[in-house]
Amino acid sequence: MRAQVVIIGAGPAGLLLGQCLLREGIDTVILEQRSPQYVLGRIRAGVLESAAVELLERVGAAERLHAEGLVHEGFDIAFAGGRTRIDLAGLTGKSVTVYGQTEITKDLMDARAAAGGKTLYEVQVLPEGFDTDKPRVQFVHGNKSQTIECDFIAGCDGFHGITRASVPAGAIRNYERVYPFGWMGVLSDTRPVSEELIYVSHERGFALCSMRSRTRSRYYVQCPLSEQVDEWPDERFWAELRRRLPEDAAKALVTGPSIEKSVAPLRSFVAEPLRFGRLFLAGDAAHIVPPTGAKGLNLAASDVHYLAEGLVAFYKNKNSVALENYSARALSRVWKAERFSWSMTKLLHRFPEEGDFGRRMQLAELDYIAGSRAAQTALAENYVGLPY
Repeated sequence: MRAQVVIIGAGPAGLLLGQCLLREGIDTVILEQRSPQYVLGRIRAGVLESAAVELLERVGAAERLHAEGLVHEGFDIAFAGGRTRIDLAGLTGKSVTVYGQTEITKDLMDARAAAGGKTLYEVQVLPEGFDTDKPRVQFVHGNKSQTIECDFIAGCDGFHGITRASVPAGAIRNYERVYPFGWMGVLSDTRPVSEELIYVSHERGFALCSMRSRTRSRYYVQCPLSEQVDEWPDERFWAELRRRLPEDAAKALVTGPSIEKSVAPLRSFVAEPLRFGRLFLAGDAAHIVPPTGAKGLNLAASDVHYLAEGLVAFYKNKNSVALENYSARALSRVWKAERFSWSMTKLLHRFPEEGDFGRRMQLAELDYIAGSRAAQTALAENYVGLPY
């Protein structure tokens, strides 16, 4: 077999890259270790920057997003018993769109199938020869061993994927911060407590009120990493969330049975560089952000933007400059988003080692943001997404 580009991973990054290239006539094959059902079953965040929405529009995968997505022009930060609204539209002229990652993945799967793109699921892969001009991917599909020769390999297979692990240790540097807590998350078919997201900084810890639709809510509370899902029956979760909310939100909270529940650890992670010969990393294979700033999916989209731009220029114009600059361009935006997500995490969570002094610093910063248009503008600019 042969393809111009082999994409490893059929999550949002791989599918979006595949769609970008397919629409430009570039031959791609996507290889995914898991089944389609498993990929679609992963519950992830879904707050999209306007640039990510525009990219989905360009590849023909935004029709349902526009019909069902919720456009948010602001969000609240709650602390000391009150709430401050960050007016995204008023401060930046931009908004964000709430639309679940599962739905984005489904839309991209459907768009790829409609365009005749080739995707193989439940495949074991091994990228080889990417440090030469003849890279290839060995894979096993349906108990049959095969090889795809290609020009380039795109590693979009997530934090635990094979592509980054295939890079020689001396060629890559990893930067990582693991946080000493997690998010206990609940998905429920209940009306959201607010029309916009509420980020909560409380003495008992962080909380977040989010949603997937007007009838499906997603809530989180900060918890120790040692705690397990079975330690959080629904009654305990709702009671803890209500304790952390401002009084008006606590009274408006509608509770119900959870339909999904999980504890998510938080980490900041960046691999450098993102190019190794003819192998490129994108999305979670390249970096992880704490979900506090809603940047994970959006960084995958910006990686795809830069990588697709480079590959299209290479094939259409025989110009390799953008491809050679992919790692530097993508990482420049990645590190700014990492900084924002790290700062939001530091601002809103209780860090046990910080003690009372650390808590007073958080409250002072939150109070400053509440009273400063300049501080709110900086926060809003990062939240809606820095330009590509």
